[in-house]
This record gives sequence, C-alpha cells and structure tokens, in this order.
Amino acid sequence: MSPQPDAHLRVVPDPVPDPVPDLDGTHRSVVVVGGGQAGLSVSWWLARHGVDHLVLEGESAGHEWHDRRWDSFCLVTPNWQCALPGFRYDGQEPDGFMVRDEISAYLRRFVASFSPPLVEGVRATGLRARADRFELGTDHGTLTADQVVIATGPYQVARTPRMAERLPDSVAQVHSSAYRNAEQLPEGAVLVVGTGQSGCQIAEDLHLAGRTVHLATGTAPRVARFYRGRDCVAWLSDMGTYTKGIDQFPDVDAVRHRTNHYVTGRDGGRDIDLRRFAREGMQLHGRLLGIANGRLRFAGDLRANLDGADAVAEGIKDSIDGWIAAQGIDAPAEERRAPVWEPGPEADDPAELDLSAAGITSVIWSTGYGRDDRWIELPIFDGRGYPTHDRGVTSQPGLYFIGLPWQYTWGSGRFSGVAADAEHLVGRILAAREDAAIADGLHWLAGTPTSTFPTGTADDPDWVAPRSAS
Repeated sequence: MSPQPDAHLRVVPDPVPDPVPDLDGTHRSVVVVGGGQAGLSVSWWLARHGVDHLVLEGESAGHEWHDRRWDSFCLVTPNWQCALPGFRYDGQEPDGFMVRDEISAYLRRFVASFSPPLVEGVRATGLRARADRFELGTDHGTLTADQVVIATGPYQVARTPRMAERLPDSVAQVHSSAYRNAEQLPEGAVLVVGTGQSGCQIAEDLHLAGRTVHLATGTAPRVARFYRGRDCVAWLSDMGTYTKGIDQFPDVDAVRHRTNHYVTGRDGGRDIDLRRFAREGMQLHGRLLGIANGRLRFAGDLRANLDGADAVAEGIKDSIDGWIAAQGIDAPAEERRAPVWEPGPEADDPAELDLSAAGITSVIWSTGYGRDDRWIELPIFDGRGYPTHDRGVTSQPGLYFIGLPWQYTWGSGRFSGVAADAEHLVGRILAAREDAAIADGLHWLAGTPTSTFPTGTADDPDWVAPRSAS
C-alpha cells in the first residue's frame, strides 16, 4: 500500500510520562524537597561530590516559572545574572530579559546538562526526625534520609486579605499568581491591589492593553532601570550589593522581610513610573483599607507612597554617583528629572470609591505569598512561622533550607546568587557527613565490649580491688 498523502505531517502525540515510582522504603543520604532552581542547584553540587541523593518535585521542575506567571512576564534582572552552577546564560542577549517561556527553557536545559535524580509528581506530606535519620512522608510512600534540604521556595500560598470576602459577587477577583492576560477578565475597569513587582507589572500590562486601571498603592520602593549609561543592576553588582551578607546589616529581620523594588525588563527594560501612568489615565489610590457595601476605602497616603518610592530610587542613584566618583569611572552625567505628575486635592486621591460608579468589574490581588510548612513536624520556626537558620543551616542537625529571599545575600533565591548558596550548603552537608563518619570510626574511645581487665578471676590477687579506707 502506498503511503497516504501528507503522512509526514501527522501530529505525533506527546510521550507518555514515566509513572511515578513507589518510594516506600527508599533511603538516600540526602533528599532535596523541591525541583526549582534552588533545589536543582543543590543537586548539581551533590552530584559533583558523588553524594547519593534524590530530588522530589510536586509538579514538574521549574513549573512555577511557567504555570504561575502571566503571559508577558519577564525577568527584572538582566540575563547575564542567570548563573546556575556550571550553567551560565550563554544566549545572544546577555543584557536582555528572558520572557516566561525562555526562563522555562533555560531551566530545562540546566536539568538536561547533568541529569539529576529527579522524581516529579511527588508531594511531601510530612517530615519527622527519628533516632538516626529523617522520615519523609510523601503521596507515593515513605522514605528516609540522613539529611534533608527544603527547597520549596517562598511563593507557596497565595495570600488574599479577608476583605476580599466583602466584594460583591458581581466583581470577579483573582490573585496575581492566576493572572494571565487582560482577556481573561470581564469587560470594565480593573482594580489592582498592591505595588510590589507583580502589582506594578500587571497594572502596566492591563494599561498597555487599553483597560481602565485603578491601582491601590503601597510602600514598595522603586529603582530606575538605567542610569548614567548602564543598567542599575550592573552598577549595583559592581558595588557588591548583591553579595553583601545579611550578617553585615544591623537589623537582620528588617532586611530579610523587605519588599523588592519595582522595575521591568519588558521591551528591553524600562522604569515603571506610576506618575506617568497617572498622567496617561491610570487611577492611583492610597493603600486599600477596607471594603463595605460596594465601596472601597483608602488610606489617603498616595502622595507619601509615590514620594517614598521616588526617594529610594534617587537614593540608589546617589550611591551609584558616589561609587563612580570613588572609582574614577568615566561615565556620562545624567540629569535628575522632576516628577511628571503630582496628586492634587481629594479628587486625585479620594478616600472612598464606589465600585459600580467607577465601572470596576474585576480585582487582582497582588498581595504576596506565604509559606506552608505545616508538613514539617520539627521545632525550627520562629513566632512568625519563618524557619530559623544560619545561611540555610537549621538548629535541627541534618536539616537545611535553600532558596529563601535574603537567605544570605540579596542575590539569594535568584538566578544570580542561588549557586553560591547551594555550594555553601553542600559544603556543610559534606562536613556533617565527614563528622558522622569519624564518629562512627572512633566508637572504641568509649570502651570495648568487654572490660579492660579479665573477668572471672576474682581469685587472682593481682586483680582483686583493694579495700577502701572505710
């Protein structure tokens, strides 16, 4: 029979994934929980040192980047900062900003570069410490490990305030983790709550799509994209900003829980200037205080929020100026620009807003994430539920964390600094293994199975203990 016409154009189905193995009874020296860039970086270093280990991932490796980011998402740091262990960015645009699908592809290539012992589709359900090992419960059996690394990342549970329950049923609402594009929302104006990186970038995405946007601001700072001929990230990198250890700051907790500066890498990178958005028609508001009877109530702090964000951006420029002068660098001068828009009286920053009158039909909550470590049944958390650690090493021997924001530096948890964190952590893992091996080899220091003198020789006067003075 002759082949059918266009047979070579037939659609080949995706390969069926391998079934998830039953892990019950499995033991490894190290188990890494989480298959994002942090967990995979630890795996790379463990593999390099020949340590038998397993990486468990509840979804697929790096799925957060593809499944929980909007369509136009891109990095806010230049591609040259992507430096996973043994796998630096080597593309054609080192000063560009990878978009969502490119980030996913970069991670997949990293996985292929060293073929880690990765098991996908396995979710950890419980972690307990036994006498000489850890017991790790999963939805595919219980396994044990000598040491465990938690690499589940900081973006586990989408946080939405309780006031969301007071929105009318007619208003659609979604967390930023589930936002994809303007088309998924009903027609009408959109309220974006929060001006961290996600909130500002989503507000811009909707603004560029022609939607009427209301933005409830907060106290998040901003940074300029470029200054004096270079990306500000490049200047800050040269200044050692991303590698300064958190132990060099006077208030560790204040630093660790800071909000990142908003900026964007979209279309080659630019500032996110909320004042310019306002001049173009975006409605800016102060912090959202409450919702009642179809009305929104704001704090009236819009001017303070905008001025505060600008002050941080200008302060960063001042630091760059100081660095340029101290190093004697020949860099072009750049004039500081005055704000392009200022909020006026009450009309520009109303204390209240009627949802229906404003035509708001949807709300996007860009209000951040929380951790969910309830499956870890060990006393290693502070009063806020944050894991206490020193550069990822907890007070529980053999238990480590990786990928936390400001785990040790500003670069921690990012593509730029996670390799160094992983290398340090694996060094501690290896040291603990070596200490355990030495301890096992020196058990005889505590005595031998029999006495150091013969037994059953009480009649031998040389071995009869002398009477005491009493």
